[in-house]
Amino acid sequence: MEGMLREKACAITGGSRGIGLAIVELFARQGGRVFYLSRNEAEDPARLERAAAEGGGSVKWLRCDVSDEGQAQAAVDAVAAEAGSIDALVNNAGMARDGLFLRMSLADWDAVLRANLTSAFLVSRAAARHMIKKRSGSIVNMSSVVGLVGNGGQANYAASKAGLVGFTKSLARELSSRNVRVNAIAPGFIDTAMTEAIPAQARDKLKDSIPLGRSGKPEEVAAAALFLCSELSSYVTGEVLKVDGGMGM
Repeated sequence: MEGMLREKACAITGGSRGIGLAIVELFARQGGRVFYLSRNEAEDPARLERAAAEGGGSVKWLRCDVSDEGQAQAAVDAVAAEAGSIDALVNNAGMARDGLFLRMSLADWDAVLRANLTSAFLVSRAAARHMIKKRSGSIVNMSSVVGLVGNGGQANYAASKAGLVGFTKSLARELSSRNVRVNAIAPGFIDTAMTEAIPAQARDKLKDSIPLGRSGKPEEVAAAALFLCSELSSYVTGEVLKVDGGMGM
């Protein structure tokens, strides 16, 4: 299907690389007016421009630290002012600072919770106000299979991603009366720069635990985000969609 987001204003945090970049590209290819909020611009803007040209969409980068309240509010308001509304929001921004729990510093705990969970709160709060006025919208939060089953050495990361699940379900209940849907995606082991940093032996062990027998691609997570932001999921809210090859069964 083509043009699934035709003329829809879509805001995506952390859209300069990895899963976020794949979402930006796919949404633009589906005709969306895409704004990605991140500290850095995508390494290959021409790639995004080609996708937009092919699908009749558009792409614009807004420099923003989405964990900063003022910057998050200003960026979301800028999107709404230029596009006239916000139809879809994907909270994809995140980071990891792995380490054993007993050695984990408070700074590393706070940094991951703020980047992964607080940023979603700040951007969603800003965007929801516009969606409520329009009485329509879709918010998608990028959780993780780690937030559902836990993982040694990732107490901060798992806590932030589990927090997104509770946040998603609570927000879905609050906003449903205004026809604003809120869902989450829980990716498993996806080929990104973050997973490439894992030692080869550990990566192989992880892949062995996946029923489908392989790691996932950013584009496969992007497809799930497209589903949740399109009319195909018009009767879906408060759900956590696992995209993990069966890893979290």
